[in-house]
Amino acid sequence: MQLTLKKNKTSKQLLWIGIVSIVMFFAGLTSAYIVRKAEGGWLEFEMPVWFTISTVAIVASSALLLFAAQNARAGRSATNLLLGTLAIGVFFTYSQVQGWDDLVAQGVYLTGEGSNASGSFIYALTLMHLLHLIGGLIALGITAVKSKQGKYTKDNYLGIQLTSIYWHFLGILWLYLFLFFTYA
Repeated sequence: MQLTLKKNKTSKQLLWIGIVSIVMFFAGLTSAYIVRKAEGGWLEFEMPVWFTISTVAIVASSALLLFAAQNARAGRSATNLLLGTLAIGVFFTYSQVQGWDDLVAQGVYLTGEGSNASGSFIYALTLMHLLHLIGGLIALGITAVKSKQGKYTKDNYLGIQLTSIYWHFLGILWLYLFLFFTYA
């Protein structure tokens, strides 16, 4: 029992250290965005509706994951809820790609002729978020498989806890980025 508590504490601490480093990374990028925007020559464009759809999707996935964690704490299976969260996460990925397509349709490019720093920042920030989200999708997949195998009990559901913390963090990070792009 003592070893399990120590593992839980250590795993959560390591996760939070990773989250803090990701926060610092995105704080640096959004600070650079603000500084560069102040220099002028900034292309204004409409945020793709797909980014709004992404926002709804990631909030819904977090809500589903809350129910999954609640089931695990109660000793019930969380597998279907984890798989639902995973599916919505895949849809989030799809909606991000669709958002990039909408940006291209508006003439907003990542690089090359006709590109602008404003568009490049949008692509870079959303791509970096998506790369972190892919890690979350992998964690959700592994957690769902372990849940299906019956590896979690009401006394031991650390994997679901860790995945939930990271996934909710990604949701909050996306909300921050979405609001930042909309109002900065």
